[in-house]
Amino acid sequence: MADRTTQDGDGIRTFPFPIDLSVSGVGMQVRPMEPDRAWAEEAPLDRVHRIDFHVVMLFRGGPVTHMVDFTEYEVTAGDLLWIRPGQVHRFSRRGEYAGTALIMQPGFLPRATVEATGLYRYDQPPLLHPDAAQVSALEDSLAQLEREYNDTTTLPLSLHTAVLRHSLTAFLLRLAHLAASSAEAARERTDTTFTRFRDAVEKGFATNHSVSAYADALGYSRRTLVRAVRAATGETPKGFIDKRVILEAKRLLAHTEMPIGRIGVAVGFPDSANFSKFFHQHTDTTPATFRAELR
Repeated sequence: MADRTTQDGDGIRTFPFPIDLSVSGVGMQVRPMEPDRAWAEEAPLDRVHRIDFHVVMLFRGGPVTHMVDFTEYEVTAGDLLWIRPGQVHRFSRRGEYAGTALIMQPGFLPRATVEATGLYRYDQPPLLHPDAAQVSALEDSLAQLEREYNDTTTLPLSLHTAVLRHSLTAFLLRLAHLAASSAEAARERTDTTFTRFRDAVEKGFATNHSVSAYADALGYSRRTLVRAVRAATGETPKGFIDKRVILEAKRLLAHTEMPIGRIGVAVGFPDSANFSKFFHQHTDTTPATFRAELR
C-alpha cells in the first residue's frame, strides 16, 4: 500500500485508516487479530505510534501487555481494548494477540451515533472487563457485523454500507453501555470527595499543583482530602496531581513539536529548569531524552 503515514518532529508516526485494505473500500474493517500484523506493513509492532482511527480489540487469548497513552494495560481473554484516534500506543511482542479487531474511520458513522456511543470519551479507560453474559452478547454482535462486512454479493454497495452502519451501531451501543456501566461502578466505589478532587485536578492541573489550594476550593481539610485520595488510589493528593501533570507533559512531548520550555509552561512550570527537574524526579529521565527515545 502507499505510505500515507505522517511523522511529527518528535519522530512518532501517525498511521491513517487503511482504506485500501477494506472490503469494498468502506470506512471500517473487522478481522482476526494476527500476531505479526498491525495497521500497515510498515507499522511498528513494538514501537510507540499513533493512529487516527478507532480500534476495538476483543481478546480470546492472552495475557498481553499493551501500552496506551504511556500506561501499560494487562489484557486477557474476554477483555476489550478501546483505543481512540490520536492516542499513542504500542503493541507487545510478548503474549498472544488472539481475537477480533474492529477498526473504524472517523466520519463513517453519523454524528448522532457518535454521540450516543461515546466514541470520543477520552476520559474513560481503554481497558474493559465484561462479564460472561456481556462477552457473549458482544461476540455475537461482532460476529454478525463481521458477516455483514464480508458479504459483498447480496446487496449493492450503498445498501451494504448502510447495513454495516446499522450493525456497527448495534455493536457500539452494547460497548458504550459496558463502558458507561464500568465507569458508573467505578464512581460508586469511589468516595465523592475524591471524585470532586479528581474533577478539579483535571480542570486545573496545568496551573494549580497545590494540595492546599484544592482542599480550600473544595471546602475540605487537607487531612480529609488525603484520606479520600489514598483510599481511592493508594497515593497522596500530591502524587495524584503530579501523575496527571507528567501524563500531560508526556503527551505534549510525544504529540507535538513544542519546545520543551513551552511544554513546561503549559503544565505549570514557567522555569524550564524546574520543569526538567520535576520530570526527571518522576520518570528517571529528562524531557529531551524521553522525546528522543520515541523517535
